[in-house]
Amino acid sequence: MLRFSTAGESHGEALVALVSGLPAGIPVDQVRLDRELWRRQQGYGRGGRMRIERDTAHILSGVRHGKTIGSPVAMTLANNDWKNWEEILPVEAGDAEKHKAVKSPRPGHADLAGSLKYDFPDARYVLERASARESAARVACGALAKMLLTEFGVGVGSHVIRVGSSELGRDAAWAEIAASNAREEILLNCVDPEAEARMKAEVDKALRTGDTIGGVFEVVVHGLPPGVGTHVNWDERMDGLLAQAVMSLQAVKAVELGRGVTAAAAMGSTVHDAISYEQGDAEPEDGGPKFTKFTRETNNAGGIEGGISNGEDVVVRGYLKPISTLRRPLASVSFEGREVVKAAYERSDVCVVPAAGVAAEAMVALTIARLMIDKFGGDSLGEMKRNFEAYREQIRRF
Repeated sequence: MLRFSTAGESHGEALVALVSGLPAGIPVDQVRLDRELWRRQQGYGRGGRMRIERDTAHILSGVRHGKTIGSPVAMTLANNDWKNWEEILPVEAGDAEKHKAVKSPRPGHADLAGSLKYDFPDARYVLERASARESAARVACGALAKMLLTEFGVGVGSHVIRVGSSELGRDAAWAEIAASNAREEILLNCVDPEAEARMKAEVDKALRTGDTIGGVFEVVVHGLPPGVGTHVNWDERMDGLLAQAVMSLQAVKAVELGRGVTAAAAMGSTVHDAISYEQGDAEPEDGGPKFTKFTRETNNAGGIEGGISNGEDVVVRGYLKPISTLRRPLASVSFEGREVVKAAYERSDVCVVPAAGVAAEAMVALTIARLMIDKFGGDSLGEMKRNFEAYREQIRRF
């Protein structure tokens, strides 16, 4: 079973990522891994921290001679800002006078709830782990999952469909999403330049007023065969697993599969994707793998029916609240005197929707990779591919 975990604090020495359950023989591309981390750091509206960090993953174990060897892959991501925090957050007791306490919790953050839970006199330790900085380690894990999926012709990409009240207003083709993700300069990762300009204006407004702004990102899985995931148990359904994976990201407050939100207000005849059958042997226009001649004219289901992939693109949307650290802080209460004060301010961003999309790609890729491994098995990539090809032949003959 594919599993991963992360450790580390926002201003600690490093983030740690551990992935186990990957089959042996997956080619690991360090350049591709680091590019995923770079993509997470991009986007209009990012804060000063992104000018300090230049994330790269240092692989400690599980990869030798450029390929996975079947054992757990351990990685570290050094925090360049650590040199400014060594005396503030030492592992040992250190000097209490140098401790940088957070004594007025921020509305919308884990500060207050976490301090109450762990009996901390301030929110420093809570915010250090609750910070979205942790998502960099997830992106490193997700990059390995993407490398596995690539071996089976499966791609995972994201794009931004709304910032504030400005939205894309149309569906995006997979080729557009892939091209946007391949850019060397990323603004808001919207596939349409005019829509992106409107989104940028929303960020500018938030920046001028000392506010923050949220939005919606969309993650698409392209080339996934039908039959991945299952309907037989509640905790094995693909849609449920994806919803949990994306919802677990910092600041994500809602998840949508396909047209789940608008479908709730529509008639069934306009929602469900009618099934047809191709009699010919035409290959897919995008050169991707062809699994079955059963086709759909629409994809309102988002590629999942009954918890099982149906061969269409899997479409997952995450709704991201505005970042809770404001340059013009909201009212809070002091931990010490219980008087009304302004909430604490930690260096932060104005808009992180594109970065959240990259982190969501990682979570989706890890979920899909786990389900692929569950279905096709194999201790090595070669064994998994043989099982995959046998299954593809089975559904071609259906």
